[in-house]
Amino acid sequence: MDYRIEAITLPVADVDRAKAFYEQAGWHLDVDTEPAPGLRVVQFTPPGSNCSISFGTGMPQAEPGSYRSTYLVVADVVSAHAALKERGIPVDDIFHFGAAGMTPGPDPNHADYGSYATFADPDGNTWLLQEVPSRGRAE
Repeated sequence: MDYRIEAITLPVADVDRAKAFYEQAGWHLDVDTEPAPGLRVVQFTPPGSNCSISFGTGMPQAEPGSYRSTYLVVADVVSAHAALKERGIPVDDIFHFGAAGMTPGPDPNHADYGSYATFADPDGNTWLLQEVPSRGRAE
């Protein structure tokens, strides 16, 4: 039996503002539907991901902005960082952990799980870009 996480419910205060942000980030809009009165479901999938986010109205959710450091794994953090910046997404500088702790710039060896950058949606839900180059290699 396989168990897959295919969608997470992201808590947002303003559905249309969140929708505009994730469209700007270049994520694929899977659905924006109102299947019943008072219920709206919006779902986005990041490029290349098997897991989506959903948000909306009329559904149970945590406090808007309460999700912290949801991992967004990329094969190349420098390229992902640049792509987000080009789309106007405020993303913090790339960093890695060295002998002195958190250090500016990507990991010099571009090791799996070695480089990071963070950004937040308009509600304050934060995303942690994590570089895992081996995920981008053909097997």
